[in-house]
Amino acid sequence: MHFYDKEYYKAILTIGVPVLIQNLISIGLNLLDTLMVGKLGEKELAAVGSANQIYFILTVICFGLFSGATIFMSQYISTGRIKEIRKILGMSYMTGAITAAIFVAGTYMAAPCLIALFDSAPEVVSLGSGYLRIACFSYLFSCISLSVIFGSRSINMLRVPTAINASALAINAMLNYVLIFGHCGIPLLGVRGAACATTLARFFECAALIIFIYTTKNHPFRAKFSELFSFTFSEYRSVMKKTLPVIVHEGSWAFSVAALFAIYGKLGTQSLAVAQIANSVHEFLQSLNFGINNTCAVIVGNSLGRSDLKQAEARAAMSIRITWILNIFVFAILILIRGPIAAFYGFGPSTTQLLYRVFLAFAVTSFPKSITYLITGGILRAGGDTLYGMVVDCIFYVFIQLGLAALGVFVLKVPLYWAVILAGLSDLTKLFVVYHRYHSRKWLNVLIETE
Repeated sequence: MHFYDKEYYKAILTIGVPVLIQNLISIGLNLLDTLMVGKLGEKELAAVGSANQIYFILTVICFGLFSGATIFMSQYISTGRIKEIRKILGMSYMTGAITAAIFVAGTYMAAPCLIALFDSAPEVVSLGSGYLRIACFSYLFSCISLSVIFGSRSINMLRVPTAINASALAINAMLNYVLIFGHCGIPLLGVRGAACATTLARFFECAALIIFIYTTKNHPFRAKFSELFSFTFSEYRSVMKKTLPVIVHEGSWAFSVAALFAIYGKLGTQSLAVAQIANSVHEFLQSLNFGINNTCAVIVGNSLGRSDLKQAEARAAMSIRITWILNIFVFAILILIRGPIAAFYGFGPSTTQLLYRVFLAFAVTSFPKSITYLITGGILRAGGDTLYGMVVDCIFYVFIQLGLAALGVFVLKVPLYWAVILAGLSDLTKLFVVYHRYHSRKWLNVLIETE
């Protein structure tokens, strides 16, 4: 296999770069809240960070739902079957809306209890609850937007959705400045202002995406209600058979991340605030790998849709090599950015020292984490090998990773940075397991029937 593949790199530019930008923007919406609210203090930062874990779980479940659907979309688009793509989109709309409604109701009613899972300090619970009971109404807008965005990746129509994402980020930044800190005649709203800004930005994003679809002639998603929901129960079950393991797979990861923050929160508000900063910056940088993951899933899925197994395998191998290279870049940036981040917040000496060490821990553990995610979330998923990925990740995320973190915090009573290192050992072990599955070639499956 040659390292240079002209079509692969073209796909990186046409799919990976827009996906990278979209992920940067999507993560940036929450990162903006983290950065700007962090200027108010550690308690405010811990409160918003805890509240955003609920949104994180929702978006990751939706990621599983919509990326599972794109398994089929990416193979259908290679054969020009627009009618089938619209059915898949309708399934995404329906399931996403139901999921969002459940999260809105549950979050609004149980806000104080949810925040207390991460930090039981009364002021943190009060601030976090106030944020959640406003921000939860953005969940429906986010689910609809994500269904369009993920579908757009599969059909390689990303330019306008990416521009809309960027506009939403700019609107969120502007509203954050006005509402959090009280400018332009608006009273200082603090944490509640951040929630209002995020909700309004996500509403704009959702409305703009829908308007774009229905004002663009011949857009594949420009479908009548009857076209979107013309699928039969048998068709829905067939798609969900492959998608459900992806949802459980991603959901288990989201649960484990949220549970990790709950464990870290037992070390105190200072540790929770530092963990939130480090994780937000780390996820922002990991968008580079997310771009490769999504490109891999789409282009490998396209190759499998044409029954070209040799090409699918070659491009999967290419993605692994590029991800290893990107890991070095992410590691270096995480080390170099520690000083500017600490200076931005102006924390005291003890918090700054903790921040430095936690950033180093995240940098070290990023290597195995990104490779295992590429294999399970990009390569295996493209070939429909979703059940295996689900089982492996559920075992390692929910049991091994959380077990190691709990061991460090509750038994060994280590500081935050060592707890992060201990939790990261699960990804190192999992790396050998998923590499074995990749080399077995059992993921090379054609999922669609030819017409």
